Amino acid sequence: METKILRQAVKYSIVGVGNTLLSLFIIWIMMKVFGCSDIASNVTGYAAGVLNSFIWNRKWTFGSSDAWLWSAIRFGFSFGICYLLQLSLLIYLNNNLSIDHYYNQVIAMVFYTSINFLMNKYFTFKKQKG
Repeated sequence: METKILRQAVKYSIVGVGNTLLSLFIIWIMMKVFGCSDIASNVTGYAAGVLNSFIWNRKWTFGSSDAWLWSAIRFGFSFGICYLLQLSLLIYLNNNLSIDHYYNQVIAMVFYTSINFLMNKYFTFKKQKG
């Protein structure tokens, strides 16, 4: 059982690195090139990674056998909870740390990634093969 969780954590991390790079790149472009707000940049960056994350994590990471619709609904719910928690942390950090707000995005993203793995493992993709 521990080996399966470790394997899933590694796969989740690989998918997550891709999503993180995509999200951070879009956030950076939005903030630094287009001069968009922290919130607009964050929303756009996360939106870009969420579809990719659902597809890769559903099939490759967790091997879910649930129907697509139910997986998508639970994924959306989990994402919403985790996203609101990380956005709250981002706002808190921006108001309380005197560092470049882009670095606060990175801190909030690490927090999001940790709680999102647990939500996906035990709620979103709970019916797993093997």
